[in-house]
Amino acid sequence: MNSWLESLEARWQAWWPELEQREQRMIAIAAALVVLALLWWVALAPALRTLSAAPAEHAKLDAQLQQMTSLQTQAKALQAQPRASRDDAMRALETSVRQSFGPNAQLQRAGAGEGVTIAVRAVPADTLAQWLAQARSNARAVPREAHLTRAAQGGPAASSSPPAAAAAAKGDEPSAVRWDGTLAMGLPAR
Repeated sequence: MNSWLESLEARWQAWWPELEQREQRMIAIAAALVVLALLWWVALAPALRTLSAAPAEHAKLDAQLQQMTSLQTQAKALQAQPRASRDDAMRALETSVRQSFGPNAQLQRAGAGEGVTIAVRAVPADTLAQWLAQARSNARAVPREAHLTRAAQGGPAASSSPPAAAAAAKGDEPSAVRWDGTLAMGLPAR
């Protein structure tokens, strides 16, 4: 390795003085341009890209922080609520199922006080989402399992839910996505 470097240095020292002053200057300028380009690509460009992307990253992280703070506030509010009895939770859940789904849902108590199973037919997606939030806050029921499939469009059950009937009466288009299936909900401990 050493002899290779020495040989290269010897060739360079023999070749460089033979060049004219103008050629030496052009080679020096070309070498300086190559060094500047490498410095730009390796050191400056990545740093400038990071610097220019920083405000967007900062805004994204701020949004995530706000969302986490909101979730923390919700969790603390749920923890601060007084404990509901299992019977109160069951009554609140039965009422919310009747009001939200009408005849398109059937509530069954699971064995040994484990919770409840709710079978739904052709329930609009937005109604289901609102009901889940309501069941969580009012009855303190937590979904343990969900077996849902997209409902066939245009069936008789698709127009029999209260929200769909209300939307049809107002002339609005009911939600296109509807769900069939079962939800297993856990209730507060006794």
